[in-house]
Amino acid sequence: MALIEVKNLEKIYFDGGVETPALRGVSFSISEGEFVAVTGPSGSGKSSLLHILGFLDRPTKGEYRFGGKTIDELSDIDLAKTRNKKFGFVFQNFNLLPRTNVLENVKLPLLYSELKEKVQEELAKKAIEAVGISHRISHLPSQLSGGERQRVAIARAIVQNPKIIFADEPTGNLDSKSGEKIMKIFQELNKIGHTILLVTHETYTAQYAQRILKMKDGKIANDVKVTNQRLVEKDGFIK
Repeated sequence: MALIEVKNLEKIYFDGGVETPALRGVSFSISEGEFVAVTGPSGSGKSSLLHILGFLDRPTKGEYRFGGKTIDELSDIDLAKTRNKKFGFVFQNFNLLPRTNVLENVKLPLLYSELKEKVQEELAKKAIEAVGISHRISHLPSQLSGGERQRVAIARAIVQNPKIIFADEPTGNLDSKSGEKIMKIFQELNKIGHTILLVTHETYTAQYAQRILKMKDGKIANDVKVTNQRLVEKDGFIK
């Protein structure tokens, strides 16, 4: 079943009467359980596409269906609710609250839920354990390495068991060893059923996915299945 369906998607930005096309007739679909990488040079439209798919922006033209519903059927409030409950986001800069410990950072998406505090804490601890960072649960972000901060960000993204995880350059601020550990976590999350859409400009990182959408000048230049997928050995994080 297609979780995401995009048809003839266009995005045009307007600044002082000047039109700047970012997406030019993009069409593709993503099935539940896929691990897809979107790659391409700067200015190719990767970020614009991610923002639309993640309900952070609306397209100028075209159709976007998520779970069978078009984005046009949803109000801004509905978009926000869906984004909070069904989407998980991981960004290059981690976006952790600096004065809040690991547990409280991971609990953030649950703040507006109707779950009891005890349940929220249990879910957060489970997510933290899943990414192998339980030993840092009371630490502040400033006390963590870059790789550990990104693990916290991933735990926060999966705490509500989202339908899809959007990862925007998740290894961009990490050294190669830490980056590989993060990609290992994404592969394990995918193995247990999470759909993952990874945005990266690095061909090497994209090879961890099962499928690559290559963008150029706002269009899908190539849509290929990864035949030489980079696999990393399981080290027991995801349970």
